[in-house]
Amino acid sequence: MVPPRLRRLAIFALLGAVLMVWTLFRREEWDHESLGGLESQYPLLYQHVHMQTGEGGAWYIPANWTTPTHKPPRNIVEAAEWALQATNASDHYLPFSTIPMIVHQTWKTTRIDTWPQLLRHSAERWLQAATEGPMAYFLWTDEGMAQLVHRFEPGLAMQFAGLASNVERSDVFRIVVSKWIGGVYGDIDTEPLRPPTQWISATDLLPWTDTQTGTSYPATAPVQAIVGLEADCREDTDTYWRMGYSQPVQLTQWAFAWAPGHPILQTFLDRLTTTLQTIADRYGGSLQSRAARQELLALDPLTLTGPAAFTEAVRSRLAETTGLRWQALSGLEDGGRSKVVDDVLVLPITGFSPGRGAYGNMGSKPVTDASARLRHLAQGSWRAFDWTVEYGKFCRTMLGRCRDWSKVPVPSAAIA
Repeated sequence: MVPPRLRRLAIFALLGAVLMVWTLFRREEWDHESLGGLESQYPLLYQHVHMQTGEGGAWYIPANWTTPTHKPPRNIVEAAEWALQATNASDHYLPFSTIPMIVHQTWKTTRIDTWPQLLRHSAERWLQAATEGPMAYFLWTDEGMAQLVHRFEPGLAMQFAGLASNVERSDVFRIVVSKWIGGVYGDIDTEPLRPPTQWISATDLLPWTDTQTGTSYPATAPVQAIVGLEADCREDTDTYWRMGYSQPVQLTQWAFAWAPGHPILQTFLDRLTTTLQTIADRYGGSLQSRAARQELLALDPLTLTGPAAFTEAVRSRLAETTGLRWQALSGLEDGGRSKVVDDVLVLPITGFSPGRGAYGNMGSKPVTDASARLRHLAQGSWRAFDWTVEYGKFCRTMLGRCRDWSKVPVPSAAIA
């Protein structure tokens, strides 16, 4: 006879096992139902991203860009190279430009069941715009981004890996992929309001004149870059830095478009590599030591790789080639019009940042305005609550102090 105590334990163990099996079954059933729901809600994302098994990310290339004898790409870098060749062979460019009809985005994984709903909605809209374009679409994971840098910028690979945070690597990747592949880049938390194939119209290319210098800027060649204002403030006030910007007129980096090989992209990379090499030289030529990483962490990502660094690269290049007075790009006096400088189309703040509220509006018009191309939903994965950052924001905005405080959380784990 089995003692009563052991019988009770056996019964409890059996009940626990049954409960575990039932729970797992229900979980699998729930997962199946949820994926089925995702397939119906986000059919393009489910088909071209979630069901993809490609190395380094996922991609969609229009069927009429390929041939039956075309060998499937082994990874996302090969797929991107092939898409660029296809655009060049058949003139698949955005109208009025030499910008390839290719869309790039990044995210941690292609498993859309792990994504926030907002990101699924945004990416589905991008894929819809791509398939209707028709345009190629690429979603790059961290693995794919590293592969691209190793393939095209091997001299940058060690510095790329040595950056203090994933957001900085994402900033650099979007420049590298624009330089070597080209096309449209949009953060995963942006949503196209108009397909990129409708981003440039004849009215965007009309000549304009800097009212202070009298310099005229006609569009004399196809557009090779599209950038948009993120900040548009008067230069004789402190409004811009109270709002957290580095310049009164600052460009956004959450969306832009480029023809491959544009020299502004190399200007950005040259400035970055010089800064990183200077730091490495102080620590035996490496960025991997604890002291080097602490110095990297002390640098504000916004000015190292983010919109401030990007704005400075564009500003310096256009000043050098055209003598552009940077503040002339402001739309505060002309109602917010597009301006072509050399081969760069600069959109007003409504272009990539429509629908801003009353505070910090800076001339931003509603998302329904004809000049709105996309909207930014501000759900970046780097955004985390940080008391220091929040106090700095309050101190700048309300007190007019703390101008140089960091505006993003410091990733403490990056020191390890």
